[in-house]
Amino acid sequence: MQKFFTIIGGMGTMATESYLHQLNLRTPAHADQEYLNYILVNHATVPDRTDYILDHSQPNPLPSLLEDIQQQSQLNPAFFTLPCNTAHYFYDDLQAATDIPILHMPRETVKEIKRRYPDAKRIGITGTRGTIADKVYEDEVQAAGLTPVLPTDAIEDETMTLIYHYIKENNEVNADLFHRIIREMMTEQHADVVILGCTELSLAQEREPETTFPTADSQSILVDRTLELALKMREA
Repeated sequence: MQKFFTIIGGMGTMATESYLHQLNLRTPAHADQEYLNYILVNHATVPDRTDYILDHSQPNPLPSLLEDIQQQSQLNPAFFTLPCNTAHYFYDDLQAATDIPILHMPRETVKEIKRRYPDAKRIGITGTRGTIADKVYEDEVQAAGLTPVLPTDAIEDETMTLIYHYIKENNEVNADLFHRIIREMMTEQHADVVILGCTELSLAQEREPETTFPTADSQSILVDRTLELALKMREA
């Protein structure tokens, strides 16, 4: 296969399915041969990223992710995508293991916020406790000259319940809880826009979209960047 990219997915599987679904929906194709060439690595058994970030005595996801990058690099894809925000804790190690570029989802999300919401200054961040603790979004927001707005403990508890109990464990989106989290970030934390910094939150947005408050859906933005690169590669 020529002119393809590789997706390092499975974290979690339903969120990766959402990423693929949106990617295929947005591809301007009218025949089988007009869709994109890609390899999906659905590595569902990668240890939980948040568990390790919060407690380094827990199983480390990095060896599994490095193995995927190294194996796939032998096939020479044009680029990698990593549709898991928390896994970007390991981004520098993964990129150091290959000469093939890996799209950086948090970085692309912040770039898109500056483009789409030029007047936004206070950027709300939602995600797993691992994403909040590793500051992957906080650092990117600050580097862009914006102010990161972190969730309160109560909001973070609600977010973890939505991500782990409802979506990961039961493949269910609690719409009321999802919309309440965003509303609380806007009205209690005074964010100008809220980043959906977990692919399970992106799955929630796909199934039960938030339309009242401005959001930056990290996975949706990664889909757009993936499509841009893949179409450009195909036309080269």
